Amino acid sequence: MPASTRHHRALAVFVHCLGILAAVPALPAAAPEAAAVPRPPVATPRPPTATPQPTAAGPTAMPSTAAQSPVAVVARVTAEPTPPSAPPAMAPPSRAPASAPPQQVTVAVAPESSPAPRYRIQVRNVGNAPIDTTVRQELPPGSSPTAISGGGQSGRAGGSTTEVTWRLRLPAHSTTTLGTALAATAPGQPLTAPTCAFTSDGSRPYDCATATWMAAAAPAAEITEAPPWRRYPVLLGGLVILLLISAALVWVWRRRRGRRLTAAALATSGGPDSGRGTIYPRPAAPNPVRRRRTPPVWLLVGAAVVVLAGIVGTAGWTATRQVSEIDTQKQPTSGAWMGTGVTGPVGVPLRESAFEFTVYRMSCGAPGTAGKAGGSAPPANGRRCEATVGVRNITGDHQPWHSQLQRAYLPGGRWVSTDEPATRAANLGRDVFADPMAAGTRMVLPLVFTVDGRDPPQQLELRSGVFSAGVRVHMP
Repeated sequence: MPASTRHHRALAVFVHCLGILAAVPALPAAAPEAAAVPRPPVATPRPPTATPQPTAAGPTAMPSTAAQSPVAVVARVTAEPTPPSAPPAMAPPSRAPASAPPQQVTVAVAPESSPAPRYRIQVRNVGNAPIDTTVRQELPPGSSPTAISGGGQSGRAGGSTTEVTWRLRLPAHSTTTLGTALAATAPGQPLTAPTCAFTSDGSRPYDCATATWMAAAAPAAEITEAPPWRRYPVLLGGLVILLLISAALVWVWRRRRGRRLTAAALATSGGPDSGRGTIYPRPAAPNPVRRRRTPPVWLLVGAAVVVLAGIVGTAGWTATRQVSEIDTQKQPTSGAWMGTGVTGPVGVPLRESAFEFTVYRMSCGAPGTAGKAGGSAPPANGRRCEATVGVRNITGDHQPWHSQLQRAYLPGGRWVSTDEPATRAANLGRDVFADPMAAGTRMVLPLVFTVDGRDPPQQLELRSGVFSAGVRVHMP
């Protein structure tokens, strides 16, 4: 092939490639997201005399001529606005410790130094607007109010529990003082009366407090230890020693008496001719072999029985005292459990490994009144029991807690966990178990349990973690 022909063909291939590159414009590297946007159609060249007509709903179209190059078309496409790209993927934020919402109403309860149980309640509005609130004081079992200040009324809260209720309107930045006096059935017994301030409809608690009244300390006589002769081990030991001494004396007396009888028999064994001689000497009689005398069998058996009875009695008395000091209600404190299990009544703060729990009150609806909350299907005769619980984080770090570890025990040993949808609804849609509690914070919140039957829960078990010993609160 001639050299000129080869040169012409190479030039034709080069021009053809340039035409392809000019016809298919390449997108710029600075806008990679434009590759995902569909390319708008290239405008058809118009005659120079035609003028573009603006549209009413869009921006004014750019004029195009027949002399527009592909590079200009690419520049125009790049200049048009493109939809924003999706934000880059980000790691989910870490769970921040939950802090208690600011309290608008605070409650403080203090017992008074009086012969009869008396309590002083201070309810304070720390907000900038008046608030309608309902204050409820749970009275100890077996007590009844004798005096109520501030127009309060007493009534049954459910079962045998009595409560005093006030309906107040608190002005902004004001403090209201209330008071109650009780008649206790058992004089001198400590009485705990928790008090809570709720919203006007009584559904959500603002704050709760508790106080325990103690009888005035009387000058009690000093407790002296019983004298030695009145202690059971000393008495049993003295009785055993006395019996042994008596047995020894009886044995010595019988032995000496036997010796005297033997000597008398030998003295009178010569007969009537004992004083005269004989022709033939009397053959010497062999001396009888004397056996060593031993105490009688009845004496040995009696002494053994007495000693055995004393040992058994002393061991039984000691074991009874040690067993009576054992608390069978405590949880195991060794192995996998963390901390010591604590048991107490309503209104008393109880501490475990991470939290301090205080159950202020428990109210249950009628059987069959448990409605649906968050799609949950309650039993046919089920009802919801709402416990007002105060939780304080006593550690130096934020602590998580879980709804399945908070349980209500029913008669017969059955138990139910917290009803999460109902608890979220009682807390105005806030999931109190979603975030851990910050260090040193305190929350007062309702926990809802859905139970079946007519019997209310007998005990609440609250704990911070799976391996925590937890606390148990007896319901009145």
